[in-house]
Amino acid sequence: MEAHGGYLCRFEDVDVAWLQQVARHALEEDGQSTTDVGLQVTVLGGPGLVRFAWDAPFTYGRQGARWYLSHHALARRLSEHLKTALHVYVFDPDELEQVMAYGNGRRVGGEMLRYVDVDFDEEDDDEAFEKLKGKWPIGHLARVLGVAREELIRLPRQSTVLIELERHYHPQPLWQLVPESLRRGRAPLRAAGA
Repeated sequence: MEAHGGYLCRFEDVDVAWLQQVARHALEEDGQSTTDVGLQVTVLGGPGLVRFAWDAPFTYGRQGARWYLSHHALARRLSEHLKTALHVYVFDPDELEQVMAYGNGRRVGGEMLRYVDVDFDEEDDDEAFEKLKGKWPIGHLARVLGVAREELIRLPRQSTVLIELERHYHPQPLWQLVPESLRRGRAPLRAAGA
């Protein structure tokens, strides 16, 4: 399992050009240049969830995952416009997991768990340990979003769409960039920021 982080929410279709602009401003607010940076978009079609994550050197590997511990501008900005909560998450399988929630541009909750602080009797079986992980921040978020914890852990291995921050995009629904296999049977969704 690799360390990773990002921003999760229920899928709400948005204009790609608008999303790119919001992403640029958020990244600059977080103190990073937009040069050679992209925004990865991963959609889990069944439950209708979307993950946004930066495609940049500062967000890869363990240190990159931990970047999301304190860089929440995109979640805050998107939560101002979308009708859903945005969750910033960090999964570092060697040390911790954290989830912070944003709504209407404000932090509305969150929790961090350091694995060294977990009180677990080693005599308990695997089933008890899996049940315990369901109460941890990523497990709790998974329940809120209606997916299994393992689906969130495997998000970086799902196919993604890349929105390059330095490229010009014509106004178009984000849904049109999503792979066809995830689009089948979906009705068009409301576009925010349009």
